[in-house]
Amino acid sequence: HKQTDGSKRVECSLFYFLGVMEGKERGASFQGCLLVLEKNTLLVLPAHIKFLIVFNLCLGLIFLSGFVHVKNKNYVILKSPKELLIPTTPCRAKTNVMFLKTHKTASSTVLNIMFRFVERYNLTVALPADQLFHLGYPKTFLARFVEEFQAIGQNYNIMCNHLRFNPSEVQKVMAANTFYFSILRNPIPLMESSYIYYKNDAPAFRISKGVNEYLASPRKYYHPADNRQNIYARNIMWFDFGYDNNAEDNEEYIQAVLKEIEQNFHLILIADYFDESMILLKHALCWDLDDVVYFKLNSRSQDTIQSLTPESKERVKSWCSLDWKLYLHFNQSFWRKIEETIGLKELEKEVNLLRIRQRELMESCLLDQEAVGKDHIENKALLPFQSGAASILGYNLRQGLDNRTLRTCQKMVMPELQYTSYLYAVQHPHKKRKQLGLPLLWTSLQERVQLQNPKKGT
Repeated sequence: HKQTDGSKRVECSLFYFLGVMEGKERGASFQGCLLVLEKNTLLVLPAHIKFLIVFNLCLGLIFLSGFVHVKNKNYVILKSPKELLIPTTPCRAKTNVMFLKTHKTASSTVLNIMFRFVERYNLTVALPADQLFHLGYPKTFLARFVEEFQAIGQNYNIMCNHLRFNPSEVQKVMAANTFYFSILRNPIPLMESSYIYYKNDAPAFRISKGVNEYLASPRKYYHPADNRQNIYARNIMWFDFGYDNNAEDNEEYIQAVLKEIEQNFHLILIADYFDESMILLKHALCWDLDDVVYFKLNSRSQDTIQSLTPESKERVKSWCSLDWKLYLHFNQSFWRKIEETIGLKELEKEVNLLRIRQRELMESCLLDQEAVGKDHIENKALLPFQSGAASILGYNLRQGLDNRTLRTCQKMVMPELQYTSYLYAVQHPHKKRKQLGLPLLWTSLQERVQLQNPKKGT
């Protein structure tokens, strides 16, 4: 631009220099700016003004070029498979979490995820008191069912063992900012699984010959006098949430319960879409990929599965109508939440990354690359609890793993009862350890510290 005295004034466009700096070295474009200023504008100004202009402009360009550089770097990170699961917006991992562990819904796998998170971040978990492995179930939960609740009070981070939900009592144990979630499963395969697993526990199952026979005439076997023992035989999820599993199928009542559950829980997962559920949970809790990667636990061998007839499948919908409507409602909300928060395209990418990571860990950890029958589990400390007519599978670990890898692998295959017993011993060392009648894999806090901080050369 022409000045009134005939001299020229040169304006350095920030947009121009930002464009230059995206494609060139920061120093080269910086020198270009100084050269233009020295040859033109600065010639007509006092020395101290020249210095201030150059100094401030250059500082500004350094700052802005750094901004562009960071922006581009983040883009690269998000495109990297290893780092893709870093949250796109800043968030802090939630460490106060309550998981309502429902029955036969892959909840033992979720519990393992929760326990590993407890150890990773040195959190406290609300464990069952004394020798119990559940929090008073099937009784409605009371705060006193938690070990040392009277002394510890509302200072637990995680709650995830089996209980029958009672919000007012749970809130006495968990912090006000606790994140609540649970998991549901299609009641049709759930009924078959429950029948096999609780065959010796539920009178209605015990006196019938098979699941199809039971469903053909459930009231023939399901007696009101045995209601508490038969909780697994009808609307078990409804019961776990704290409601009457024998209530009438009344639409007004059902809608009221669904609304109450929505108010009490931030998230309901669906076991039939377990990987998708883990990605949604990861986003909701601001956890990372390794926090939700898993090996399937408490599954059973295929030869113990009974096929349901088409008629039996339809009968489940009517016999367990409360569970059926509970499942339908939250299956819809599950997919709606995914679309609102993640999107189906991003979900697919993250599910694939989760499965890749799972395969990597299986190759590193597992001798057989899959679960094996109870008779083939070499380390009996890793033998899962066997129930009813089911044959519960477990894992064998590779030999020769270094201490840190071994510890990681052991955590991932650790059955529910063993992990509960171990964390109880760590958190309450002055108490008698919960007895399992099995060999101990981890025996003391000292051993835990040694494994987490192995000496050089070991």
